[in-house]
Amino acid sequence: MSKREVLHVSSSSQWEEKVGYSRVIKYGNHIEVAGTIATDLDGSIVGPGDVYLQTKYIIEKVKAALQYADSNLEQVVRTRVFTTKISFWEDIGRAHHEYFKNVKPAMTLVEVSKLIMPKALVEIEFTALA
Repeated sequence: MSKREVLHVSSSSQWEEKVGYSRVIKYGNHIEVAGTIATDLDGSIVGPGDVYLQTKYIIEKVKAALQYADSNLEQVVRTRVFTTKISFWEDIGRAHHEYFKNVKPAMTLVEVSKLIMPKALVEIEFTALA
């Protein structure tokens, strides 16, 4: 893939078509993963009320998407975490640590007033290399 070529990876989320974005964009060896919440194939929130389970589900979902861009979680260099309650930081951090304890990407964690779905407690963006 030349540096000018862009690979778009879709997760078939209802939001991608409605809003006009891709789950993953790869250009050169740089990969950006759009903000991801814990929704299953039916569009329902996984683990309502459980930020730890939602965080794990998101990371697993992104793990699968990164494979399509010839990457993996070990290539993640940055995560940006948005949560509806900053007091969730320990459960989010515990799940994040399970996947990234050896990778140690740069990480941002901020509280927001709402996410796109009321039962979503966390949304994560990822930057990775190919």
